[in-house]
Amino acid sequence: MAKKILLLEDDSDLGLTIKDLLEYENYDVTLVMDGEEAAEKSYDENFDLYIFDINVPEINGLDLLEALRNAKDKTPAIFISALVDLDSIYKGFEVGAADYIKKPFFPEELLIRVNAKFVNDTKEIVYKNINYDIQKKLIRKNGELVSLGEVQERLFDIFINNIAQVLDKSILMDCLETPSPAALRVALSKLKQTTGLDIKNIRGVGYILE
Repeated sequence: MAKKILLLEDDSDLGLTIKDLLEYENYDVTLVMDGEEAAEKSYDENFDLYIFDINVPEINGLDLLEALRNAKDKTPAIFISALVDLDSIYKGFEVGAADYIKKPFFPEELLIRVNAKFVNDTKEIVYKNINYDIQKKLIRKNGELVSLGEVQERLFDIFINNIAQVLDKSILMDCLETPSPAALRVALSKLKQTTGLDIKNIRGVGYILE
């Protein structure tokens, strides 16, 4: 499903240029020309990203985003603005923007920033009865949070990001405070007991999470 973007830009030519570019990249873009219309759209629909100009009619972009954040709307936001003074940029991030692009800019630059937001979006890995939030490093087993020690956390992260791949022992050893084959076996045994990960030893090579 296409990611939905709310674009607030009162310069119709620039707005249509950005809209066309993003839609060509398969984003679903709603273009509005003033802050009041943007507020209405944000309440009526759910969006994956906001792109707001600041100096727009009715409600400016800064006040709009601040109001949305006060209403517990956590949708990522990018400001595009001709305001290049440090106070404006500081205010932009202070009210909750994830990025701030100074005008004039190449539309392709905005596309790069937009793509980056979704590449870095929160991802989750599901393995049997385990859900792993990659960004927050949260592990849930059967819906319950699992707490691991620092060493086991590092081992878990490596295995869960490399399911079905043989991992050399040297890579796993780097996770240990005092590396040794015996310490690695103990750490992996504890990890398996706590999480239920199906880790197998490939003799003479390393380990694999099947």
